[in-house]
Amino acid sequence: MAFARFPSVDKALKPKLLGAYLTLDAFPDARAILRDLKARGEATAVLSNGSPKMLAAAVEAANIGGDLDAVLSVDAIRIYKPCPEVYALATGHFKIAPSEVVFVSSNRWDVMGAAAFGFRTAWVNRAKMPEEYEPAPSATLADLNGLMTMAR
Repeated sequence: MAFARFPSVDKALKPKLLGAYLTLDAFPDARAILRDLKARGEATAVLSNGSPKMLAAAVEAANIGGDLDAVLSVDAIRIYKPCPEVYALATGHFKIAPSEVVFVSSNRWDVMGAAAFGFRTAWVNRAKMPEEYEPAPSATLADLNGLMTMAR
């Protein structure tokens, strides 16, 4: 879609740009927070619109796999977020109620979908973007350091 919208961009860049998803690193605070959550006995997971292949590569590149209990992909149900069925992957996997989940994302539309599903939500707004959706997140954070007060 981006290449169609911006026809002046060289389409030969597409494989390189898509390949970048396979080597993304985590923000520095992500590894520490995941480690701290696991040390407290919290369950942790990734819930993504990404494919299992992309997610496996991203988790490995970010070196966070050891602190995750699950990596859940929409590929299993062939529907994308923010459809409620996607958020149900997490509650079904962990056999918990939506209110027991703290869902964290930098994507405000994703936080909106998770909040509508009944999750407690944290919007990590590193870029200081304006609010644009309802329902509001349970918390808006500048980084992940404020997350520890939300869990349990």
